[in-house]
Amino acid sequence: MNNWSGLFAKNLDEKMRVFNSSINFDYKLLKYDIIATIAHIKMLGKISILTDEEVLVAVAACQKLLQGFENGTVTIDFASEDVHFFVQSELQKIIGDLAKKIHTGRSRNDQIATDLRLYTREAITQIALSLKIVIKKILDIARQNTDTIMPAYTHLQQAQPTSLAHYFCCYAEMLFEDIERLNDLQKRVNKLPLGSSSVCGSCLPLDRDFVAKELGFDGLIENSMNAVSNRDFIIEFCSVTSILMLHLSRLCEDIITYSSTEFGFFILDDAFCTGSSLMPNKKNPDLLELIRGKSGRIFGNLMAILTIMKGLPMSYNKDMQEDKKSLFENAEITIECLDILEEFLPSLTFNKDKMALAVQNSHCLATDLLDYLVKKGEKFKIAHEIIAKLTSFATAQKKWFYQLTLQDFKGFSSYFDDDLFDLFKEPLKNHITKGSPNPQQIQKFIEKIYAKC
Repeated sequence: MNNWSGLFAKNLDEKMRVFNSSINFDYKLLKYDIIATIAHIKMLGKISILTDEEVLVAVAACQKLLQGFENGTVTIDFASEDVHFFVQSELQKIIGDLAKKIHTGRSRNDQIATDLRLYTREAITQIALSLKIVIKKILDIARQNTDTIMPAYTHLQQAQPTSLAHYFCCYAEMLFEDIERLNDLQKRVNKLPLGSSSVCGSCLPLDRDFVAKELGFDGLIENSMNAVSNRDFIIEFCSVTSILMLHLSRLCEDIITYSSTEFGFFILDDAFCTGSSLMPNKKNPDLLELIRGKSGRIFGNLMAILTIMKGLPMSYNKDMQEDKKSLFENAEITIECLDILEEFLPSLTFNKDKMALAVQNSHCLATDLLDYLVKKGEKFKIAHEIIAKLTSFATAQKKWFYQLTLQDFKGFSSYFDDDLFDLFKEPLKNHITKGSPNPQQIQKFIEKIYAKC
């Protein structure tokens, strides 16, 4: 059978039919295709293409089909070419020839563009809601650990003292920026393509503004060529989800590292780990590794959609049938990863003594000592050199800073006095700038972000 039998003398080659079909993945758009069809039917009634009675019958048929799909009584016919032909054929079973009038004034080109925007709009909303929950889980950990000291690292080398709260707030801020990116993207997604027809609009008096209002779009894509051929919103969605998954991957990598035997800072709950089929001593962080691994697929989908679109002539081309796979997988994987993190994060526990000892038995306070000398009146460059030499001296003596005497310190600078030992008592309070691990600064940040989520 050839769907275009009025033009074509031959039926579609069977291999070509299978190769050309997209129903095995675009069936996920069925709900959105029906919702957009209902709005289109109402508009056709408004401009007198359909009678009031026809509108009532056609809308009721759409609602029946949608209900059947949602409760599982409607079975997808995977022999259909795509979701649009499937919906059309199912409506014909319910209302007969009236279904043939429903496609008036629209093309699959503007139809699919609309379905994809409805899907993306919902995916953005769902991801943003899941992100807010994950951020709150992170902030809950931070709120309980504003005074829990641990080393901060640069180049994976101990750098300065920080707090567990400061560390987790770093990810809270990164993920909140992902929400901002999603919200910004939503503005560009939420514009209506329907009514642009195949490429150059319609000779019929289609009321696009009415349809936009019915579907909750903020406005129209005004150029009909752009409306049917634009997939920038999918590219941007894949980009935003790639950045988000990059953040999740880094978080997972950190937790894997900090929970290793070599660090032992974080303790993973057995419920989120697996063992080895050979080594009975193993407790593997598979959940974290899977999220880290899935980020690679997310990045690949961004590259895929960029490559699909990069050389296409204006306007619609069949290559764009492949756009859905990138969109669907990025949405599904991102939501799946956020959902499991919601469960995982509250299960984390921490070896606070080991983290505190890692700070104490280190030279993490070198920069604090440098700032101490600067505040006493020493020039920064000279103070830097003094602390570098002091660090070398302590290392040679196999001592940490807190084990040195005042006489040891004075051997390097006369600015050192008894008050220098105050630095070792509450090192987090030494830092007073906004954004630092000072507990008061952290608490303000937690409350601010929590209120926005």
